[in-house]
Amino acid sequence: MNDRIPVKVITPVKVHKPDAQKHDNHYGPRSHIYVRKVEGMLETLRRFFGLFFLGLFVILPWIQFNGHQAILLDIGAQRFNIFGLTLWPQDLTLLAWIFIVAAFALFFVTTFAGRVWCGFMCPQTTWTFIYIWFEEQIEGSRNKRIKLDERPMDFDKFWRKLLKHLAWVATALLTALVFVGYFTPIEVLFVEFFTGEAPFWATFSVIFFTFCTYGNAGWMREIMCTHICPYARFQSAMFDKDTLTVAYNAKRGEKRGPRSRKMTKEQLQQKELGDCIDCNLCVQVCPTGIDIRNGLQYECINCGACVDACNGVMDKMNYEKGLISFTSEHQLAGGTTKVMRPKLVGYAVVLAVMVGLLVLEIATRIPLEVDIIRDRGALSRETNDGLIENVYTLKILNKSQLKSIYEISILGLPGHRFSGESLVTVEGGEAFSVPISVAIDERELDETITNIKIKVAGSDTQGTPVEVEEPTTFIFQ
Repeated sequence: MNDRIPVKVITPVKVHKPDAQKHDNHYGPRSHIYVRKVEGMLETLRRFFGLFFLGLFVILPWIQFNGHQAILLDIGAQRFNIFGLTLWPQDLTLLAWIFIVAAFALFFVTTFAGRVWCGFMCPQTTWTFIYIWFEEQIEGSRNKRIKLDERPMDFDKFWRKLLKHLAWVATALLTALVFVGYFTPIEVLFVEFFTGEAPFWATFSVIFFTFCTYGNAGWMREIMCTHICPYARFQSAMFDKDTLTVAYNAKRGEKRGPRSRKMTKEQLQQKELGDCIDCNLCVQVCPTGIDIRNGLQYECINCGACVDACNGVMDKMNYEKGLISFTSEHQLAGGTTKVMRPKLVGYAVVLAVMVGLLVLEIATRIPLEVDIIRDRGALSRETNDGLIENVYTLKILNKSQLKSIYEISILGLPGHRFSGESLVTVEGGEAFSVPISVAIDERELDETITNIKIKVAGSDTQGTPVEVEEPTTFIFQ
């Protein structure tokens, strides 16, 4: 009890507090980014992907399949029609597989080629560039837009701004109508919306998504990519030194500086100039406003606009292209990019397994579901002719999109008497309830509880057979 813990004397640490006079604690609003138009191979590729997926987005809800809208995600009816496939709440595992496959596909692509999804296929990027195109057509090139915004309001500036925003709102409205058309019949939606007869929730959804599209693509733009979208934050977990990203070759480009096209290599070496002429075009064409020469940044969406802009300048200067390019950290350091590496192979293997399981789930999916509900009033009862009777209610769900005819039969109870409809017709996507009763002489029963099966078998209008055997019990009390 008299032992004392030795005390160690520690020299106090001086805490360095930030100088309030040297730091501005107020949030500074972002500077408006005036994106410059660029031409090149990657820009052409990005436009192709953007227009391709935009076309799919617009066309798909208008396609008819088996007399129905090919893709209709009917939340009210709790069923998703995707061409010949109808998904119900019971098919949650199938939806889970689809999302898992999409996630691993995204991981695989990101590990291999960085944020190409963001730069080439993301809806936010596609609609942002559409809105920028309207700006270019109405307000002019980048320099003209800057001068237009610096001018005081006059009639020319007013009508250009008004026309631009009307084009933005019209694009947002059409986008919202098509998007909501995935969740409600699109042909009816277009007619009812413009005639004022659309249901409240359909009208509210169209107005809400119009506002979101207009705000995201017209005003927020790069803020969605840099501050709101979580993908920009966790992408680094998928990158490695062999991931292909848009990068600037500092060894070749530094030191930067303007020069004449007629300067020889010897003159450039004397002035210690690299290939970068510091034209700043790579910054002007960037939709997020970053300078790729500062290294890899989370704001970069790998759209490749700076690559095309820099290659155009290199052509004019008669320099080799690729000062800014899709490359890896290993390649920039003088090594080679390893394509077949454990991380990428692992993602590929897992993705292949997930795709296989998804295909297996769809291939083995039975488009028929049967639920058996026993009579809650009595487990069993005696009929007038002395037989023991059990009453059931069958709920038959036709999960296909075609009308089917089903035959109901009882298995595992020899000598029974069946009462009720043994042949039923169920429309595609319909849940049909049919009461049945099963009776048998008690002398035929060996036990008080007998395991039986109710078989529902049939085919649709195209002759595709389907069969389900659902277990239940026959009770004698």
